Amino acid sequence: MTMPALQGLRGMVQKDGRSWAMVGGIKNPSCAHLAPHPIPPHLPPMSLPNHPVYLDNHATTPVDPRVIQAMRPFWEAQFANPASAEHVMGRAVAEAVEAAREHIAELIGASVAEIILTSGATEANNLAIKGAARFAASQGDPRRRIITVATEHKCVLESVRDLAQEGFEPVILPVGADGLLAPEVLRAACDENTLLVSIMAVNNEIGVIQDLAALGAIVKQAGAAFHTDAAQAAGRIPLDVGEIQADLLSLSGHKVYGPRGIGALYVRRRPRMRLAPLFSGGGQERGLRSGTLPAPLVVGFGEACRIAAIEGLLDSGRIAGQREVFLNRLRTEIPGLIINAEAAPRVSGNLNLTFPGGVSAQAIMEGAPLVCVSTGSACSSAEIEPSYVLQAIGLEPAAARATLRIGMGRFTSPAEAELAAATLAAAWHRAVSATDKASD
Repeated sequence: MTMPALQGLRGMVQKDGRSWAMVGGIKNPSCAHLAPHPIPPHLPPMSLPNHPVYLDNHATTPVDPRVIQAMRPFWEAQFANPASAEHVMGRAVAEAVEAAREHIAELIGASVAEIILTSGATEANNLAIKGAARFAASQGDPRRRIITVATEHKCVLESVRDLAQEGFEPVILPVGADGLLAPEVLRAACDENTLLVSIMAVNNEIGVIQDLAALGAIVKQAGAAFHTDAAQAAGRIPLDVGEIQADLLSLSGHKVYGPRGIGALYVRRRPRMRLAPLFSGGGQERGLRSGTLPAPLVVGFGEACRIAAIEGLLDSGRIAGQREVFLNRLRTEIPGLIINAEAAPRVSGNLNLTFPGGVSAQAIMEGAPLVCVSTGSACSSAEIEPSYVLQAIGLEPAAARATLRIGMGRFTSPAEAELAAATLAAAWHRAVSATDKASD
């Protein structure tokens, strides 16, 4: 990282012995030790001619080659079912699964017994929200209010809304233009009828970091259970379930440079958080998630969490530098570029950019096909709908359609950041020119 990328470090805070700083309004770790630590050479360079540059790390991250190496034996010689405790091969795989579970727990400050393995964060979110509500109802708990936020992932929003069919009261809270939930808004919504509150740690589109410690304290004061979807937060910011007073926390393997198809749900044991399982089976995962564990995926997820615990802060500082390279180039080329929710703390790899000039993000992407970014839009039939997250922070549909989500990651290099910015800027200029000609 160059010295210009380190300018603006301020507001230094010590957290569990780790240095944090505010860089351009974005929480990031200290970059003091980044210079001698180059981009890990785990992937081939992506800045070659005609080779895509991948900047969509919020959608999925590449699997770290160290993770692949850790998984390989469990696809080959160590293939036994971890539930087959009667023989030596089964016990060996079971031991590897428990070692992986320990790495997952350590990343969030939990105990091994509090980690329930799932197929991903979507299942974990469903199990947390529906499982908590249904168990409470089965025990005669009269509370029916389930609170979440308008910018949550669809699986959280739909889980909360689905519970209306079972007699629960869904409450969807608004956010400010900065994408953050105001504590006073949450406090006003929490009443004696509130059973569960679910608040995402880091937004998957605009990258903002909610103040979970403050919000969790409000939830606990109301006597409700607190769940957070931390899929986008794990490995990017420090997480401690005790500090944020979480009862439930969801994780995803493929957002931390691990494999797809594996995730986890933290379920607090003291005092015990009780859930109803989503489906029936052999009673694996303490009766909460039946089904044979995919040992290779579990081992890979555990290794990814182990690496994240060691390298996550360093990654974040390096990625912040690549983001500044990218942003400085784009701002030079495109006057009037807007960073959505710019004032809020956000993870280091995220930029959510609205482009001026009356051109759509889709047109820019079509003009830069080798730059892998996303719009944050959802396709409904043949029509592309503006992002509900961007509309929740106050963007008009036209502005939302002119917005790109940038997600830099562990393997993004300065050269790739420069190349992507130059390519997107050139595509924008061509799109503006085409729009001007069409209007003549």
